[in-house]
Amino acid sequence: MDDRSEGLRRRLAEVRRVIAAACAATGRTAQDVTVVAVTKTVPVDRILAAQAAGIHDFGENYAKDLATKAAAVPGRWHFVGKLQRGTAARVADWAEVIHSAEPGGAIARVAGRAAGSGRTIDCLLQVDFTGKRQGAAPDVDALRTLLREMAGTNGVRPVGLMTVPPITPDPEGARPYFARLRRLRDELREEWPRLIELSMGMSADYPVAVEEGATMVRLGTALFGERPRPVAGGTSSIRGRTAGRPEA
Repeated sequence: MDDRSEGLRRRLAEVRRVIAAACAATGRTAQDVTVVAVTKTVPVDRILAAQAAGIHDFGENYAKDLATKAAAVPGRWHFVGKLQRGTAARVADWAEVIHSAEPGGAIARVAGRAAGSGRTIDCLLQVDFTGKRQGAAPDVDALRTLLREMAGTNGVRPVGLMTVPPITPDPEGARPYFARLRRLRDELREEWPRLIELSMGMSADYPVAVEEGATMVRLGTALFGERPRPVAGGTSSIRGRTAGRPEA
């Protein structure tokens, strides 16, 4: 085993320890939380090493990279970047889960493509607490409307909510947003009992997110270590580069 693989195993063990402690503090078990390894800028050999270490869920920000990496590495692939009409077909062909569903034509294209091939993709509605990023406003009535539209569309299936919280000086500052997302999910479950997932928390704040009920955490740096910045010209990620924070 090379040094990088050993380092990945150590980081994964630490992530699992932290998740287990956060779950124990809130009456859950670590099995309640799915670790999604975000592979943006991560080469295939490192993803295969992560798979060998026991990771089965992978997330990509860019549709082109999703297609390349999912073809090379078996697993459950999540799309965590911004959906765009021009790349919707690739996402529909390779993603099993989409974390960034929002109003617009892109999700409709994904649904049509998936339905045409007999597939149904699990989708999480992205909720934007900043009013400046992609996603729906944190308004329960607006979210109900979007869920009704998605629920009536072949090819996609709403299973939860996702958010990227506003920038705060420390992880505790994200707690109110994670708690609010959980309350929105719980309220919406009165009509959609299968709306279970909460995708929230990245490398900088995932312990707080788990304490507040996250069922999926999106981790890049916490697993793979510091990574090079992406090549210019790629699709924007769910956490804008202007934010000055790591994406996962």
